[in-house]
Amino acid sequence: MSKIFPKSANALPLQIIIFLGVLGGVAAAGITYYATPAYLRVGYQPVQPVPFEHSLHAGQLGIDCRYCHAAVEKSATSSLPAAQTCMNCHSIIKTTSPLLEVVRQSYATGEPVPWVRIHQNPDYVYFNHSVHVNRGVSCVECHGKINEMRVVHQDKSHSMSWCLDCHRNPAGRIRNPQDVFNLDSQTLAAQGKLADAQKFVHDWKVKPPTSCSGCHR
Repeated sequence: MSKIFPKSANALPLQIIIFLGVLGGVAAAGITYYATPAYLRVGYQPVQPVPFEHSLHAGQLGIDCRYCHAAVEKSATSSLPAAQTCMNCHSIIKTTSPLLEVVRQSYATGEPVPWVRIHQNPDYVYFNHSVHVNRGVSCVECHGKINEMRVVHQDKSHSMSWCLDCHRNPAGRIRNPQDVFNLDSQTLAAQGKLADAQKFVHDWKVKPPTSCSGCHR
C-alpha cells in the first residue's frame, strides 16, 4: 500500500478531524451569534387580520395604550384588545368599512380576532409587564415609538444581552411614572435628571435581577 499512498497520507485522518472541529466551531459560533432575536425578529412585521394603524390611534388621536392593552399595569401580559373594545368606537365610526368586517364578525360571534403576535418571548423567559411599567419603564423602551408606526414591527432585539443592559443600568431607562404611557416623553436621564432617576431607583427599590434565575424560572 505504501506504493499507492504517499507518507503524507498518514496525517490525513488527523487533518480531517481538525477540519471538522474547526468547521463545527465556526457553525456553532455563527448560529449562536445570528440565530438570536436581534437578527431573526427585529423588523418582523406580520400582516394582521385588521389593518390597525397605531400612528393614527395612539399618535394622531392620542388614545392611551391602556385603552386597548388594559391589563398592562396589572398582569404579566399586556393583553390584546377584544372586539368589544374596538366596537366601543366603531359601532359609531366607520360602521360599514370592509376593513373592519373581521372585528364585526368577532363581536357578533364571540370568536376572538386572530391577531398575529409580534413581540413574543420564548417559553423559557419570564417577563412581567406590570413590574416594568409601574417602575417607570415606558412602552417605548421595549417596543419603540409605537405611536409613529403605521404598521407595528418589532423595533428592539429583546435579546438577553439587550435586557441585561437595562437591568444593569435601570436609572438610564426610567421615566417619571406619570410619563410612562406618554410615548413622546423622554427618560429622566435624557432630560438631564439622572440624579432624580437614581433617587427613584433607590426610593422605589428598583433592583432588576441580573442572575439567570431572574428571568429563567
